[in-house]
Amino acid sequence: MKPVIFGLSGETLTSDERAFFADADPAGYILFRRNIVDRAQLRALTDDLRALHGRGDLLIMIDQEGGRVARMQAPVWPSFPPGAAFDRLYEIAPSSAIAAARANARAIAATLAEVGITVDALPLLDVRQEGASDIMGDRTLGAEPMRVAALGRAVIEGLADGGVVGIVKHMPGHGRAMVDSHHELPIVTADEDALAIDLAPFQALKDVPMGMTAHVVYTAWDPDLPASLSPSVIETIIRGRIGFDGLLMSDDLDMKALKGSIPELAAATVAAGCDLALNCWGRMDDMAGIAGLLPDIGAAAKARLDRAMASRRTLPDGPPLEELIATRDALLAMAPA
Repeated sequence: MKPVIFGLSGETLTSDERAFFADADPAGYILFRRNIVDRAQLRALTDDLRALHGRGDLLIMIDQEGGRVARMQAPVWPSFPPGAAFDRLYEIAPSSAIAAARANARAIAATLAEVGITVDALPLLDVRQEGASDIMGDRTLGAEPMRVAALGRAVIEGLADGGVVGIVKHMPGHGRAMVDSHHELPIVTADEDALAIDLAPFQALKDVPMGMTAHVVYTAWDPDLPASLSPSVIETIIRGRIGFDGLLMSDDLDMKALKGSIPELAAATVAAGCDLALNCWGRMDDMAGIAGLLPDIGAAAKARLDRAMASRRTLPDGPPLEELIATRDALLAMAPA
């Protein structure tokens, strides 16, 4: 097995993809809108991936946050609110906000599990900072660390109740970035005391099964390399100070914050300490290059992957999707829009 998550080019596996994936044996896959038509097609695609590898617990992930980040869209699937909606409710009714976030996450999980998706890149634990890039903005759960942690825990638990593993992101915190890492490299110059605020939600949820790194330079920790490529940040800050021992994946290697060839970046993230490299765009030349450069997955990373996928649970006789959404909406209606 190679320590990488690959994207797919379209709505079904091509013959070239089928042969390549069977040989390369990636740890998992990520899906985007280009891979999605409707429930029947999406379930057939995820079933095909599982059959290809003979792994019923295959990591198949998606970015289904709600708000502006949603790969499965209406009218086929319900729309979900962004993180800021729960932050607004928390301002006046914290326990109701936590209940709403958990119901919303369980509703998301219900839509994902139905089509065979096992992992969601949610929640964001990035602490929102005034004046920072809007790439986080309303996606975040707030500007106060313990509020972010409480709502993030509710999201993780709601997803798990529906049989889906959540990913906390973007470790060790993207909330201070002044530019969008999809387009350029953010450099955060905050000192240790300020950065302690960013770490706090991740420390509170250090026991979660999966995390994702940030393509951000933190000059207080490593003035040269973004977290995804920095052995110092991964070992000292993410594994050490945060205490995270779950499966750690990079953010998307195609983001413009990173410079270099995609295969070389994949190898560098794994060498730096990421368990898995994330390559989203399904380009065969990049994927073949990655498979050629990466070693087989290490024992520690494989154990973290197995542990993360084994953490999925489905509670018996759970509420139907419509009831979960109604519960969420009734709670969110308490807060001003």
